[in-house]
Amino acid sequence: MMLWLLLGAGVLFVFLGGLHAFETAKVKTLKSLGSWILALGGLSLALLLILTGRGSIALGAIMLLGPLLWQLWKGSQTGGPRPFSPPPRSGGAMTRAEAYQVLGLKPGATEPEIRDAHRRLMMAAHPDHGGSDWLATRINQARDILLG
Repeated sequence: MMLWLLLGAGVLFVFLGGLHAFETAKVKTLKSLGSWILALGGLSLALLLILTGRGSIALGAIMLLGPLLWQLWKGSQTGGPRPFSPPPRSGGAMTRAEAYQVLGLKPGATEPEIRDAHRRLMMAAHPDHGGSDWLATRINQARDILLG
């Protein structure tokens, strides 16, 4: 009886630790949110399995989710990994054709279309929102080239 109480208390401690990590996590993408939801769902399932007498299955589930939870917890403590930023091209300045391609526009786009495309892309690619410094720089360069 005492063993079950200790085991239950341990699982509850792990579950509450997972909830605290979720509360303090910086969820920036739907992928990381989905990972958190799956991890907490797995912990909940493990707790239910232990409480219903299927502790070996629960232990296996916790062992499978352990690395994911550790990675999520470490990422929330350090602000998460920075996205990969490819090195700048060594081929020189961006051409007008490349600028249109970066902004997803066809040649001959109007100034409002260029500004709208720039604003839309920067909202998704800005480094303050988890985007890439390199990509934000390329988007800004494309805007500057097309607007003169």
